[in-house]
Amino acid sequence: MATEKFELDAIVELFGHQRVAGRVSEQSIGVATFIRIDIPETDHQPGFSRLVHPNAIYAINPVTEEVMKEMANRIHQKPIESWDIREMQKKLLMLSEKNKSESEFIEEV
Repeated sequence: MATEKFELDAIVELFGHQRVAGRVSEQSIGVATFIRIDIPETDHQPGFSRLVHPNAIYAINPVTEEVMKEMANRIHQKPIESWDIREMQKKLLMLSEKNKSESEFIEEV
């Protein structure tokens, strides 16, 4: 018995009051199966993919490709931004210097 490939355009409602619009399919990693959502490129962001555990999904609402693309443009779902260690180090250094100057001020008073 051949299994049918699951793939459709949809608006996916996730727990936590989140909505994502994209091309929905299944993806297996090891023994686990995830729902893959390919969010298209929009006016606000490049296209990207998101893997979601099925238990995190409240509803999958099938729609046409046109509706999916319009909703992806309206929802403004962003990909995870890369973490930049240099930027974090700058912020920590600035915070450290601010705390040091405040401590010196308190000692003078």
